[in-house]
Amino acid sequence: MTELEAGRAQALVPVRGGAALQRYRDVLIALIAFAVLASLPMFTDSKALLDFVIRCSAYGLFATSLNLLVGYTGLTSFGHGMFFGLGAYSFGLIMQKLGVPIPVAFVATLAITAVIAAVIGAICVRLKEIYFAFVTLAFQMLIHSTILSWASFTGGDQGLRGGIPRPAFFGINLANHVHLYVASCALLIIGLLAMRQIAQSPFGYTLRMIRDNAARASFLGIDVWRAKLTVFVLAALFASMGGMVMALFVSGAYPEFAYWTISGEAIFINMLGGVSTFLGPMVGTVLLLLLNDTVTRFTEYHGIVLGVVILFFALGLRKGLLDFVADWFSHRRDTGEER
Repeated sequence: MTELEAGRAQALVPVRGGAALQRYRDVLIALIAFAVLASLPMFTDSKALLDFVIRCSAYGLFATSLNLLVGYTGLTSFGHGMFFGLGAYSFGLIMQKLGVPIPVAFVATLAITAVIAAVIGAICVRLKEIYFAFVTLAFQMLIHSTILSWASFTGGDQGLRGGIPRPAFFGINLANHVHLYVASCALLIIGLLAMRQIAQSPFGYTLRMIRDNAARASFLGIDVWRAKLTVFVLAALFASMGGMVMALFVSGAYPEFAYWTISGEAIFINMLGGVSTFLGPMVGTVLLLLLNDTVTRFTEYHGIVLGVVILFFALGLRKGLLDFVADWFSHRRDTGEER
């Protein structure tokens, strides 16, 4: 080894050590977060609060998966909700028709989602900007129309009726509300941790390079199409996980899960929370569900209120809430160092 190579190797040691430390810190934070959420039923008997957390788990996975495309890769998808609906319907149908154990249905649903996402993504990721957005929307409308028209299999506009069987496995009974709550929290934490590792990995920084300048990334030897297709499939898998959580929660699946408005909600969530910070979509999820639950109690015109909120973030803050807070703290820190 030459002196130059030795110097480079020594320089990489603290970088790798820092990455490993970051990974361990993320795992520790995830374990603490899960412990806090899992212990919540010990301190409250509020079923409404537990239901709220389950809904946050489903939509949080869905919205954060969209941010892998929007915030990290620069791919704005108007049809990402198709994978949310696909996860809910695939899981529900497998459980109803085949009666397999829940873990088997879970893995099978992810496999189905991966195949369909790979086919759709192979077409969409070749397109740029607005064309990508609208072609994904077209595929979502195709899937939604299939759900409505194939009534003998999907239940049509009535959705999957008869409930989703929840046989116990490994001592876990998802028919029990507390068990379902803990399982939803576990899926949320595992999903967020996995997406965090993806975002902080070399592949995640490759996605940022593609977002900032795809042409330059291609000149550097990066296979842009393959990287985009990979993140498209990964984002679809995590969105499908959110759909499965929602299917278990409502014990069914409905066409609204695959309608274009569900994609709009995910985009709205990212606008509320922010796309520049990893936890921005989770903050946006909590805000949106709180707004929906609060506003609908007082007025039937909740759409107007949500529209005003969108205008406030778009024209006032010009960024998501967590992005605004992060920039504010960064500005204060820089100002303090200058002093």
